Amino acid sequence: MRHRAALRKLLGAAVAAALGAVVLTPTAAAAAPPNAVLTWNVHAQTAIYEVARQSPTAGTRSFAMVQGAVYDAVNAIAGTPYKPYLVAPRADRGDSTAAAVATAAHRVLLSLFPAQADALRAQHDEALAAVPDGRAKRGGIRVGEATAAAMLAARTGDGAFGPQTWPVGTAPGVYRLTPPGFVQAGGWFPFLEPFAVDDAADFGVPAPPRLDSAAYARQLNEVRSLGSATSTTRTPDQTESATWWDDYRQVEWHIKRGLAADHRLSPLETARMLAMVDVSTVDAMISCYRQKRQWSLWRPVTAIPLADTDGNPATVADPTWTPLRVTAPSPEWPSGHACYTSAIMTALRTFFGRDNLSFSAYSAESGTTRHFDSLSAARAELMEARIWAGVHYRGATVHGDRLGEAVTREVLAKEFGRRR
Repeated sequence: MRHRAALRKLLGAAVAAALGAVVLTPTAAAAAPPNAVLTWNVHAQTAIYEVARQSPTAGTRSFAMVQGAVYDAVNAIAGTPYKPYLVAPRADRGDSTAAAVATAAHRVLLSLFPAQADALRAQHDEALAAVPDGRAKRGGIRVGEATAAAMLAARTGDGAFGPQTWPVGTAPGVYRLTPPGFVQAGGWFPFLEPFAVDDAADFGVPAPPRLDSAAYARQLNEVRSLGSATSTTRTPDQTESATWWDDYRQVEWHIKRGLAADHRLSPLETARMLAMVDVSTVDAMISCYRQKRQWSLWRPVTAIPLADTDGNPATVADPTWTPLRVTAPSPEWPSGHACYTSAIMTALRTFFGRDNLSFSAYSAESGTTRHFDSLSAARAELMEARIWAGVHYRGATVHGDRLGEAVTREVLAKEFGRRR
């Protein structure tokens, strides 16, 4: 992370310059005004995934930028009870939170996706039309512009979408591009500047097992059996789980919004919760992808057909083997989805102060709704689901889960706490 002093100086200049979908509502309070933070989180999903089709990994940066700016805006209008992420622009308690949220989110999304200007402008105009004209509206707009400017200044030159590619090779155990597309994608992400931690390289995972080891054979044979597209050992519920968790319209997005609505969180509480989750998640993924690049292990979809080259007598090649779900175009070890979900669940547990939260979410990919009675139960199922999907070894999911938790704890020890 950049030196704080330099960053604050840059943001001060940005703030000075800035100063010159479907709406989700709490199910138990249908008559309450819409929560603008949730409304714009849906708009962000529309822009980031539904239209721009950013990958779940690339999308973590976009969501963190939007929610960080929204949090700073809402926090400032509330009197800055919590530590700002970047800035706390001058604000009056009477300033319109709805106008601030709409403006902060709109400005960030417009910078990220200028081709969507018309749709984003229509959403922004609709949001502002619902706010009475006057000082409160003008103040909210000013605050939103300031926090968006600060976020955009902070992320300028952060390494996003750089030219880097994944190293590939032909030696046994070395990452090779994966079917069906055999594409290079996301190789820039290990080089992305973190949002909160000082150095993403501070968080590591143990080396994968040697190809000739019993541990490697156990993990390879497990995913070969349970993760095959034609597996006879995977149960129907496991197949559903693997598909449910693999939905590119991330079920985690719905879980976050559902918890905010069910617990009737205020706009400030919602903004803080989403910022805690999304900033933790992007930093966890940066650390995770650095580890992927370091170990550069081949994925099961490559390793199983080529098992006759790994020097392990306990593995057997199956040239026709394919996984249940498509393998993402990144190296193995650790699992990116395990890092991702662990970060989300750890941040939610920190925010709510407990693990035993009840929630559910629907996946169009599986056509089903799955329910959980705790954050840890969801986290545990995700790790298994990546094996059932045929895309990760067990060790990759276990270590990804641990890395996601470690990074999140570091992020939240530094950011989003109460001001002293």
